Amino acid sequence: MDAIPSWPAFLLAVVLIAASPGPAMALILRRAALGGFRAAVPTVLGLELGLYAWALLAAAGFAGLVAASEVAFLVLRVVGAAVLCWLGVQALRAAWCERSAGRSGTTALPSSRRGGWAGFGEGVIVQLANPKAAVFVIAFYPQFVPADRPLFATTAVFALVQVALETVLYLLLAAGVARAGTWFRRPRVRAWLEGVSGTVLVGLGLRVAVTSR
Repeated sequence: MDAIPSWPAFLLAVVLIAASPGPAMALILRRAALGGFRAAVPTVLGLELGLYAWALLAAAGFAGLVAASEVAFLVLRVVGAAVLCWLGVQALRAAWCERSAGRSGTTALPSSRRGGWAGFGEGVIVQLANPKAAVFVIAFYPQFVPADRPLFATTAVFALVQVALETVLYLLLAAGVARAGTWFRRPRVRAWLEGVSGTVLVGLGLRVAVTSR
């Protein structure tokens, strides 16, 4: 993959994409703030595996079929919206329980500390159930793949570089947020964070529900 002139532009685009807000960043921030760095790592890996899977599916032509099919795109859109809204409702429920416990002077149940595999699966599902991910990879990678290079192999390498770079950036973000974990896990702050996270996730789910190709 040497001598590809589009590498600098590709790397810059990946950094800008990773820095943009969306379901991935919302999940990572919530996990790191409430569970610490170790809780965020599986979610980051799951999200990046989902992204890499979409990239390979795009290179093989499957993602294009999904984006072009009205039924497939609708099903994916409904599933993606349902997953994000479910995660948002869970966070809002946790915020309500935290506030109720604070008003009554009792101790709230700790936020659900799902294991690593659960966080990993959550990341994979959120990424694979996102119809905008399918549209994104179809439009994104062909811009950087030279015409004289094999599409599948070159896309796979580009996607691997993106996954590696995003993983590093997201883990750095998670580490930074986790350093303030004690403050985030104070009852009032945790309730506020759960409420904000839940609202953002539900909003993203509704946006996915009405998204078009």
